[in-house]
Amino acid sequence: MDEPTGFSASHDHTNCKAELALRVIQGRWKLLVLRELMEGVQRFSALQRALPGVSQKVLTAQLRELEANGVVQRTAYPEVPPRVEYGLTALGRELIPVLEGLHAWGQQVAEATAPETG
Repeated sequence: MDEPTGFSASHDHTNCKAELALRVIQGRWKLLVLRELMEGVQRFSALQRALPGVSQKVLTAQLRELEANGVVQRTAYPEVPPRVEYGLTALGRELIPVLEGLHAWGQQVAEATAPETG
């Protein structure tokens, strides 16, 4: 019989890759930023407009963390005024089906826990 692989096979609780993946996308705004970038490359100002309530400081920090984790690419253009664009890297694009799966699972949870009406 084949040895199990992946999440269920790992009993090394100090090196769980699922936990690492969750750390990369956790944060109040990261999933929403990723959702916006799934549509394509966005300028900082467009991201800020699409996410009402996020401060410039927090959005900058979330984008820097996503960039540091190789999920988002920042491109600065030497113009006046400066133009900065953000887009998903190849690794970030690999997250799309994962996020779609999380959304679908969340929908199932919402339906299973919704109070019955009528």
